[in-house]
Amino acid sequence: MSSDVFPERQTFRKIRVAGVQAESVFLDLDATTKKSIELIEQAGARGADLIGFPEAYIPTFPNWYETIGEGPKARGFDKELFKHSVEVDGEHMHAIAEACGRANVNAVVGINERYNGTTGTMWNTQVHITRDGKIAGKHQKYVPTTGERFVHRPGTTGFVNAFKTDFGGVSGLICGENSNPLGQYAAALSYPVVHVASWPYYFHPYFPMHHAITTAGAGCAYTLKSFVVAAVSRIPEGYIEAVAETDEQRQFLTEQRALKKGALVFDPCGNVIADGSGSDDELLFADIDLEDVVVPKLVLDFAGHYNRPEIFSPLFEQ
Repeated sequence: MSSDVFPERQTFRKIRVAGVQAESVFLDLDATTKKSIELIEQAGARGADLIGFPEAYIPTFPNWYETIGEGPKARGFDKELFKHSVEVDGEHMHAIAEACGRANVNAVVGINERYNGTTGTMWNTQVHITRDGKIAGKHQKYVPTTGERFVHRPGTTGFVNAFKTDFGGVSGLICGENSNPLGQYAAALSYPVVHVASWPYYFHPYFPMHHAITTAGAGCAYTLKSFVVAAVSRIPEGYIEAVAETDEQRQFLTEQRALKKGALVFDPCGNVIADGSGSDDELLFADIDLEDVVVPKLVLDFAGHYNRPEIFSPLFEQ
């Protein structure tokens, strides 16, 4: 019997996802935009339905505060970061959206967002773009993490972090907020079939970044009962040359770059099904069957039958 007889019957597709595990071009808006377009074109040419980018990929994530701290050198990087940041309604973002339309691929793009027409306000932002080349919306990081507070304002886009694509909902969270139970709950309310977790290249030596990426990615997948694409930047040589001030700092950054820790893809139970670590490829691909979200979701639906938000509401009155 044709499915047209019962058009409301839920159907699921098999799709291909791509996680970016490439370097950005350090503090260079034009060059990193060009590279992002090339990655989108490569993903589309290889049949990807969705590409996820790392945290603040365009033009660079401000990791320098985890290495050199505040001071004249860091403030110089801040100035360049602002000058090379992205206006969501500007020409660079529109060029990326047009590339998604040409490549026929949905995207979640991590940017350092500049408030249009100002001289200082920035956000850590994910921009959602549909395969027809339209900007569907954006999610600004709820709360900046450690050194980001020197340059980023808390998000103003509310709790919403998911948007619709032609194959279902896609949610996104940035770095540490992939561990935020309320951020996960906000994503769950949109019943995403894929979640994009955007990550930077490294943090401080005391904080094992890839362990956090693996743990939070698995946790998001298990909680949301969706596939998770963890997109991870790699450290550019230009970043090391510009930022490192001591032999110890240079050694740490060089070692982190050499590790080639890559993007990851998790299934809806939190298992790693694709790992780009050790690869020189700038994209990690995985073919997934979206029907695989159904049974896990029927067991644990934290946005529906497996939750009691009304009994937890008093927690927010304290």
